[in-house]
Amino acid sequence: MEPLQILECGPPLVREELDAVQSAEIARVFKALGDPVRLRILSIVAARQGGEACVCDITDAFDLTQPTISHHLKVLKDVGLLTSERRGIWVHYRLVPGTLSRLSALLDVPATV
Repeated sequence: MEPLQILECGPPLVREELDAVQSAEIARVFKALGDPVRLRILSIVAARQGGEACVCDITDAFDLTQPTISHHLKVLKDVGLLTSERRGIWVHYRLVPGTLSRLSALLDVPATV
């Protein structure tokens, strides 16, 4: 009698799966990025040297009120994509590399052969 072969249902895991908490946190980040204004704000900050932009640079890029821009910046800060620092009368926003790295790793799906 030949030994029983065990067939796999799917390919082996290439990375660790997300748990419920991780997926909820990452979903919040994707929801924040689902707004075109916030996605554009993030790209403006990312495009600046050092990954940092003054709020004046961000506000000037839009035909929106300053309170609206502030709301979008707060959402991006709340999900951990941006951090800020006040310098005199201006606030400077920076990317948070750890959050972007986690998103990048999640989206970097290995090609199947």
